[in-house]
Amino acid sequence: MAAKNILKLGALEAPRTAFLLCDIQETFRPHVKHFGEVVKVANKMLEASKHFKIPVYISEQYPKGLGNTTKDIKVENAAMVYEKTQFSMFTPELQARLKNDVPDLKSVVLFGIEAHVCIEQTVIDLLNEDLTVHVLADGVSSRSTMDRGLALQRMQSMLGCFVTTSENVLFKLLKDKAHPVFKIVSKLSKEPTVDTLGYGVKSNL
Repeated sequence: MAAKNILKLGALEAPRTAFLLCDIQETFRPHVKHFGEVVKVANKMLEASKHFKIPVYISEQYPKGLGNTTKDIKVENAAMVYEKTQFSMFTPELQARLKNDVPDLKSVVLFGIEAHVCIEQTVIDLLNEDLTVHVLADGVSSRSTMDRGLALQRMQSMLGCFVTTSENVLFKLLKDKAHPVFKIVSKLSKEPTVDTLGYGVKSNL
């Protein structure tokens, strides 16, 4: 099967992938449900990105007023940390960097907050560029569980968007136990996806 088609079906190839971490700023901790779990997933993906050599781009929503990315997240190895005022991460600055850093970009893995605002608007912009998007259900949240659940449902219905989990993405990137970083990356998934981060609105949140 042609690589382009298999990626559209949800497969992942590290050289054609970028990770986007959206607005996990300390200011939001008291207000966003499961903030701590979102931070855990972000750190897992940042660690995995080093082994897969996948660049990570981190946005901060109006940091002058809302502060920077929480210190619980190690941003040092990110390809770029940038400010934005628009809700979508897909700013002209990010677009230019992606073209330069990942010229054959086909897939984006997206996580952060809030699911129903910045995450969803980023998905729409990425899909509009014919990119396939993987949204980590265990790595996104909102202030309201209803907003989070409805956003995941809406995004799942968008052609080319896969609502998935961090573990699913990491094993798609590995593909084979023979992958040279299998042992390192599989250890990152020792803790399973938190089931309380239910997929839909009717979950026991």
